Amino acid sequence: MRNRNSQRKGSSGHDQAFDEGEEKMTIGETVSDGALTELSRWSDRVLEDRVHRTLYTDPAVFEEEIVKVFGGQSWVYLAHESQLPKPHSYLSVRMGQRPLLLTRDRNGALHGIFNRCTHRGATICRDEAGVAKSFQCPYHGWTFRNTGELVGAPWPEGYGMDFDKSQFGLLKVNRIETYRGFIFGTLNEDAPSVPDWLGPATTWLDYWIDRAPDGEVFVRSAAYRMGYRGNWKLAYDNAGDGYHPSFSHRSLLEMASRMGDSKDMSYFGRTPDDGPMRSYSLGNGHSVIDQRPAHEGGFWVNQRPQPGRERFEEEIRAKYPERADELLDLCVGAQINLSIFPNLLIIGNQIQVIEPLAVAQTQLIWHATSIGGVPEEVNTVRMRTQEDFPAFGEPDDQANFEEVQRGLGVVEEEWILMNRGLGTGWQSAPEDGVVSTAVTDELHMRSYYVEWIKRMDGDQA
Repeated sequence: MRNRNSQRKGSSGHDQAFDEGEEKMTIGETVSDGALTELSRWSDRVLEDRVHRTLYTDPAVFEEEIVKVFGGQSWVYLAHESQLPKPHSYLSVRMGQRPLLLTRDRNGALHGIFNRCTHRGATICRDEAGVAKSFQCPYHGWTFRNTGELVGAPWPEGYGMDFDKSQFGLLKVNRIETYRGFIFGTLNEDAPSVPDWLGPATTWLDYWIDRAPDGEVFVRSAAYRMGYRGNWKLAYDNAGDGYHPSFSHRSLLEMASRMGDSKDMSYFGRTPDDGPMRSYSLGNGHSVIDQRPAHEGGFWVNQRPQPGRERFEEEIRAKYPERADELLDLCVGAQINLSIFPNLLIIGNQIQVIEPLAVAQTQLIWHATSIGGVPEEVNTVRMRTQEDFPAFGEPDDQANFEEVQRGLGVVEEEWILMNRGLGTGWQSAPEDGVVSTAVTDELHMRSYYVEWIKRMDGDQA
């Protein structure tokens, strides 16, 4: 496929390796409109079947992503409404690297105010969450309402007669919108609505939410934070990857098999492309892996053994015999991996948020969820699932992320491949913007890079 000794210089100055005489297609020519990347300054770094290593290693690329992918024209996931349960609640989050306070005013309306004093730049709030009508900067005492307006500055006469408090309020996120409890923010006044931007992904998000009998999902527990020394996109690459589980998570599956039949995820090791699971490209960088068809007989009966599981099953079957199978299925994950570009991942019953900290430093935040309309025992088991994959499977993934980042230090090997599925005929014809394919296809990467290019070129979401 490649002649490593045949190289040319791209317009960005880095080496590019191709077969002599071979013309490589841009990703836009195979995934979207061919003009998309032909006219893009990224067209020599994002190709049909590969991306250049510098997209993961170059600090200048990362700084631009923070401005354009986690700001600019993009919608970015911020939090869940249940994390701000009453008027004057606040929550400290990030929008890319920007520290942000999500607040509710006295009427319950949501606001996004940047946690950066307009005076000398200090954060005005150092707590993770709470209730407050106002915030006072600990540095020089400037005080702001929880909607961002400056209330006052100590000894204001020192600023002269022309000091106008209305000009020194906190910078705000231009638009905050929610979709069924999920809060998103954008700096783009003209961005499409969140439902329009989510597009076909709403079907999958609705399914995940509507598993709860009353459609109520809550994020009430403390978050589970894990950091790795690698680029943020490695987590997004992996979230839609059905190729790695039987290899990367072998230790988890072997441990589970010692305790009984290893069922959940074991189907990835049995030629998964020949099985019933499918992967879907949903447009706008979103994708989903649907594992549900591999769970014959229900979700609960196909789960790995977990400590205490048997006792909870006995309790639920004894107390609620008519609903026992339904309730037990709600104890475990929804069997989809839904990726919402650029930073929201729905995995099992958990909400995972990608936080980019530096070009080779990322934090992943796992939020357990509880649901309404079920007995307490169901939510107890849902909390215990935090002890399963996030504790035993996610470290496998993060070890891979760090080793990929380390491997990218080989500057002579320039490319990261995303060519699995090309030329196979796996993909269905697009229907309402959705492409269905085999579960190990790397279409999810090729698709989200189309959206990445749009954001980096400053196009509208």
